Amino acid sequence: MTQMTAMFVMFVLYGLLPAAGLYLGYRGIKKVTAPKMLEYKAMPQLGYIPEKSLPVDVKTALEQINTKGEKLRVMYGDTNNDGKIDDKDTVNETYIMIQNLMDRHVPQAVSDYRRLHDLDVTDSALADTTKIKHSNVTGKEALLDVLKTINTQFDDLLNASYHQDGQKLLATNRYLQKRFDNPASNTEFQKPDSNASSNASSDVNIQAIESPTGENVSAEDIKL
Repeated sequence: MTQMTAMFVMFVLYGLLPAAGLYLGYRGIKKVTAPKMLEYKAMPQLGYIPEKSLPVDVKTALEQINTKGEKLRVMYGDTNNDGKIDDKDTVNETYIMIQNLMDRHVPQAVSDYRRLHDLDVTDSALADTTKIKHSNVTGKEALLDVLKTINTQFDDLLNASYHQDGQKLLATNRYLQKRFDNPASNTEFQKPDSNASSNASSDVNIQAIESPTGENVSAEDIKL
């Protein structure tokens, strides 16, 4: 082993590997000790908020809005039922309202509450205990009222969609029952009576060979 090779090995063993170990250890500790962030698929704007910074009842309301909003966005956004929301779908006012609630109003309300909470330098939960001036609610209660209003609106939309789709099923069933409950009568209208056809054919043949004068005509007298 040459001197250069020995120096390179020493550098790797006593320089590079310890530094890499320290860096990976630092990253691992930072990841473990980092606060858990909120994660709502339908409201990615809330992903920057630490989970511990919001009360349990607020997080519960946000989870409900996230679940309902995700369903409603697909129901009212995927108008052509191809499994995705894209330029081929027809945008309506209800879908725009749902998007605005999840993208703007909910994140803004949460941000306002956190700003009220951060105003308390003594960390005595000012936003959770102190009534807002000219009102009878605290900052937390005001936020819960906003989330409750959105939750109620989403419930109304889900119920309306349920009954609307249910009426479509009932109408389809009525049509099918009317169409297929009396197959015999439908067949009578669609298929001509073979006996009637035969009789009509016979009448035509009889009229064709009956003499206008009433005399009987033999087969030899008929010219084709």
